Amino acid sequence: MQLSVIIVSYNAKHFLHLCLQSVVKAIEKLKAEIIVVDNASTDGTCTLVRSEFKSVKLIANTDNIGFAKANNMGVAKAKGDFVLILNPDTVVAEDTFTNCLTFANTQNNLGALGVKLIDGTGNFLPESKRNLPTPLVTLCKILGVKSQKYAYYASHISENDTGEVTILVGAFMFLKRETYLAVKGFDTDYFMYGEDIDLSYKLSKAGYQNHYLGSESVIHFKGESTQKDVKYLKYFYKAMFIFYKKHFKRNFAFELILYLGMTLWFWIKFFQIKFSFSKKIEVKEAVYLGSNLAVLNKLKIRFSELDFKKSDLLFDLKTDSFALLFIDLATTSFKKLIKILEKHKNSQYNFRMLLPNFDVVIGSDSASDKGEITLLN
Repeated sequence: MQLSVIIVSYNAKHFLHLCLQSVVKAIEKLKAEIIVVDNASTDGTCTLVRSEFKSVKLIANTDNIGFAKANNMGVAKAKGDFVLILNPDTVVAEDTFTNCLTFANTQNNLGALGVKLIDGTGNFLPESKRNLPTPLVTLCKILGVKSQKYAYYASHISENDTGEVTILVGAFMFLKRETYLAVKGFDTDYFMYGEDIDLSYKLSKAGYQNHYLGSESVIHFKGESTQKDVKYLKYFYKAMFIFYKKHFKRNFAFELILYLGMTLWFWIKFFQIKFSFSKKIEVKEAVYLGSNLAVLNKLKIRFSELDFKKSDLLFDLKTDSFALLFIDLATTSFKKLIKILEKHKNSQYNFRMLLPNFDVVIGSDSASDKGEITLLN
């Protein structure tokens, strides 16, 4: 078997549904399997997987055991030569896995392979490629110090290029199963966050080379699985200290500075989250990209406050106001969907995707907030 796709889920049913639809398309011409490890979701995730994706291997945990343990559990059941660690709030193109396999098979000492991640608005996510977050790099990032030498993100490679990087993001990590097992997979000291940094660095220290493949774009809604709330801050804060204690020499003076810097960062972010309010953009118009009149009529009823334009005006809509662009995935490929988001990023459009035959509309207007889910029935 060529590939095992491992997806750890927790209360992200509709986003997982969209993700699995794209993954099923992407493995059609491959010898591959999909393994979903659910961490005791309460939103009907397991029922969805069992009823709609019968070929998917489901591991239904009775407790939330965390991201690291759940992925290790999935890889232990995997049979593919390669494994892909994939978040449930991602969308891949039909040829993503084929292209990744092609690139991976040209590398003699591949660690992990990452791709260009974009959010639900089409904008590039810079954490797709990062430098090693040494204490100095982290301090510079916390304090907002601009330093090319101590840059957190790997800016030496442009977002559309390909090259070697130290740190990849756990939303999409593609590597040989034997390599994953050789470095003992994710460190279970981490419950959530930081484990992707740790695994990337373990691979690098073991002599493997991690690569970023900027020619492949994948949607990562992000806000669905990494919502920036107080719980997130606590996990991330704890994870960073686990990483530093594990990989760097102890120095009391520097640790004190780092501790104070991290603590300051934590409280600044805490108050930003507590007292921030998302400003809703007033949307007056909508465009339906599809050909199903019954679906269009459902949209008009559900979003009766919007003035719907004809679908053939997609690239010609002239307006000074914002518009919702409804993309029907019954007639739009996942690859085209990704291209639409990238082409029209920072435009007057907010994007919504319609799951084929399920009357569910999904979108995300921010990489920090929970995504938008609307049921049409």
